[in-house]
Amino acid sequence: MKGAPEDGEEVMAMKASLLPEVEISQRLAAIPRWTEKNSEIERTFEFRDFVAALAFVNKVGELAENAGHHPDIDIRWNKVKLALTTHDAGGLTGKDFDLAAEIDQCRE
Repeated sequence: MKGAPEDGEEVMAMKASLLPEVEISQRLAAIPRWTEKNSEIERTFEFRDFVAALAFVNKVGELAENAGHHPDIDIRWNKVKLALTTHDAGGLTGKDFDLAAEIDQCRE
């Protein structure tokens, strides 16, 4: 019977790998409204008013919690800017693109 993982062992097993530039370009093509800037991907969403923007942020929050991966969120009245990067990996990983695609689906 295997014992409990050593401190950090479980976290290391879950750490995502950085994507090479060619794969970043390919993955960006699948989410065309997102742009890459400074080792993160970002997109700004526009809504009819502040209440609709907040409702969207709550949906994003639920997706992020389920994924265990959280975007930086900036709310400006009816606009929501999301930025994704995998901080512990030091840049973009598949986790960023997977969550971006899920966010796009909940917006449509």
